[in-house]
Amino acid sequence: MRLLDELHLELPFYGSRRLVDALADRGQTVNRKRVQRLMRLMGIEALQGRRNTSRPHPGHAIYPYLLRGLAMDRPNQVWCADVTYVPMAQGFAYLVAIMDWYSRKVLAWKLSNTLAADFCISALQEALTTHGTPEIFNTDQGSQFTCPDFTGVLKNHEIAISMDGRGRWMDNVFIERLWKSVKYEDIYLKAYGSIPEARAGLTRYFEFYNRVRRHQSLDRRTPDDVYYTSLLLAVAA
Repeated sequence: MRLLDELHLELPFYGSRRLVDALADRGQTVNRKRVQRLMRLMGIEALQGRRNTSRPHPGHAIYPYLLRGLAMDRPNQVWCADVTYVPMAQGFAYLVAIMDWYSRKVLAWKLSNTLAADFCISALQEALTTHGTPEIFNTDQGSQFTCPDFTGVLKNHEIAISMDGRGRWMDNVFIERLWKSVKYEDIYLKAYGSIPEARAGLTRYFEFYNRVRRHQSLDRRTPDDVYYTSLLLAVAA
């Protein structure tokens, strides 16, 4: 599962057949049925060329993608969220993060040992309590984000709901880049042994990510600097 996670991060367009070959190149002989089962367990799937792959819950509403052609020019204009698989020395967990699109600031995050929606809702509520209300909230079409409990929180705050097109990872590209950073700079290096240990380590990492780690795309500034300075300038104006 750790190798599958690395391969999916680097080659998100690889389906189960290609992943079987890629694993074989790394000395892991695994049949396709096992790879498919592990992909379902991890909550990952190829981003194109899919047939009969996991789908949103059939009873959940899907919303249009609202960000195409939109100029991102201020914090709290657009927030986004995603869930990723977290390998540990013993077992695994799932990580959800809420991010401000303009500043790349991680506004809230939570760990869970299941893919149920409750930890995503908890992260959303924390972000809203701490940072106010965005104009638009963008996610993929995963069942955690399409469920009425999650979308209901957004509707109650009068937040416009945007969802990526199926297989269009570029629609939520900044949080995909976050996953690459957090895994290569922290999770893969630490090999956390338990969820409490991972939670403590990720608390330190996200503080570093927001306050210290400079981003080339932000003119070598930190997410906190861009987020809070832009808010102060908006108030002053």
